[in-house]
Amino acid sequence: MESSQAIKFPQSQPHHQPLKYQKRFHVAQICLRILSIATALAATWVILTSKQHLVIFGIPFDARYSYSSAFKFFAFANVAASAFSLLSLVYLLIVPANYFLLFLHDLFTMSLLLAGCAAATAVGYIGRYGNEHIGWMAICEQFGKFCNKVTASITLSYLSFLCLLVLTIISASRSRQFQA
Repeated sequence: MESSQAIKFPQSQPHHQPLKYQKRFHVAQICLRILSIATALAATWVILTSKQHLVIFGIPFDARYSYSSAFKFFAFANVAASAFSLLSLVYLLIVPANYFLLFLHDLFTMSLLLAGCAAATAVGYIGRYGNEHIGWMAICEQFGKFCNKVTASITLSYLSFLCLLVLTIISASRSRQFQA
């Protein structure tokens, strides 16, 4: 192949991409961040309002999120993820995007939320199915309303996690594209 017929590869730098693509990308980022905030806040509200009171053989029993340190951490992680996502949304709207900083921010927020989801999922699994080997009984047969609300909250939180995962991947791929 002659040097005058060299293969030319398309530029992958953001400032060379069509404006229409850049706008769609920006709108997608904003929508994912808003969805992440909304689902994390909804998960927080559902877990904070999850409680049930029962009387069995004249003995009162309560189930509340605050009785479990894992559920407390889960609630905190959702509040923190909402706040951090709101900060990143404001940053994205005000400052020209520095995708490496957004990548680090999204990665931290996603990791925090995943830790909260994992803790709540583990405790929720024990609550729903118990553990016969060590004598922990399942409580969801008695506290069905409480367990259903916790399950809904964990599901919403995993949806928020998925939004943050997509945002992290997007930010990582965009941060690799350096500007000349």
